[in-house]
Amino acid sequence: MSEQPARADRTRQVVVVVSHLVGVLGVLTGVGVIGTEVSESSSGALSADATLLAPAGTAFSIWSLIYALLTAYAIYQLFPSTATDPRHRRTGYLAAASMLLNAAWIFVTQWGLLWLSVVVIVALLLVLGALVARLHDRPAVGAAEALLVDGTFGLYLGWVSVATCANVAAALVGYGVETSQSVGELAAVAVVVMVVGVHVAARGRVAQSSAVSG
Repeated sequence: MSEQPARADRTRQVVVVVSHLVGVLGVLTGVGVIGTEVSESSSGALSADATLLAPAGTAFSIWSLIYALLTAYAIYQLFPSTATDPRHRRTGYLAAASMLLNAAWIFVTQWGLLWLSVVVIVALLLVLGALVARLHDRPAVGAAEALLVDGTFGLYLGWVSVATCANVAAALVGYGVETSQSVGELAAVAVVVMVVGVHVAARGRVAQSSAVSG
């Protein structure tokens, strides 16, 4: 007999769905449906040509794929078979936190608070790093799990890593740190090194967990 979902499982599932809906509200704000487009917010500091690390405008289309996958994930995690799954129990609230942080980042940029947006996106990066590390503790079972969970949050983490670099660089430039081309290049390198460090730390945690379980 399969394990019956507990109230805590149902609560987690609902929290994920509600968090996703808040995330969708953030997206509608960020694309200009009910707010200002991210590229035009914060006095244009986050536009495609604002810094050396700013992604091309077309690169942001990847958010459409990420949110499509997050929508699929939010539905998938409602299935009875996933309610009691140890991977979902360990990562559900981290997934919800990532969605809320992403929405918070969009709202913060609407208000032009660049340094606060850096704090939010770094928190998002750390949450996603912890989530992906936990996913690696237990391998995915089946193609659906691999795509809708591992694939979704792997892509999410990868793009947020890029966005973090761009965000920090934009904040530096926005506050007058970039006084020359060489300073801008050094700032860009420093930001990339910081994000690589987060990934190395996450991989180290995965390796440590594997060694302990082995």
